[in-house]
Amino acid sequence: KQPCDFVFFRHLVSDDASVRHTGDTLVGGAGQGGDDEAVLVDLQRVPVHIDQIVFTVNSFTGQTFQEVQNAFCRLVDETNGQELARYTLAGGGAYTAQLMAKVHRTGTSWTMTALGNPANGRTFQDLMPAILPVL
Repeated sequence: KQPCDFVFFRHLVSDDASVRHTGDTLVGGAGQGGDDEAVLVDLQRVPVHIDQIVFTVNSFTGQTFQEVQNAFCRLVDETNGQELARYTLAGGGAYTAQLMAKVHRTGTSWTMTALGNPANGRTFQDLMPAILPVL
């Protein structure tokens, strides 16, 4: 399988408009427990030929998660507010990225698989060797 689209700070909306990144926050600090950045996915709008979406987080500056304070990433079902997965990144080790989770299509429904795989890379291109095996 080959990836067909990427959403990141330089390409905020997928070509089909089903995935939208709210923009890159360089300094953090949304508040106690708040989200600094969000990636919104409308699974009903994802084209039928797309059967997997992988969510990653990475430090573009190359700062390791060992050096980051109060950082976390999470997956939330906006229809009911339920948190599906949460990973604490602060003090998380000498790596610069994490493969958080993937959602994959099963018939007409979607299933989430939590990954939590540490990786190294500043960009999604750097992460491709880690992403391809989970597709």
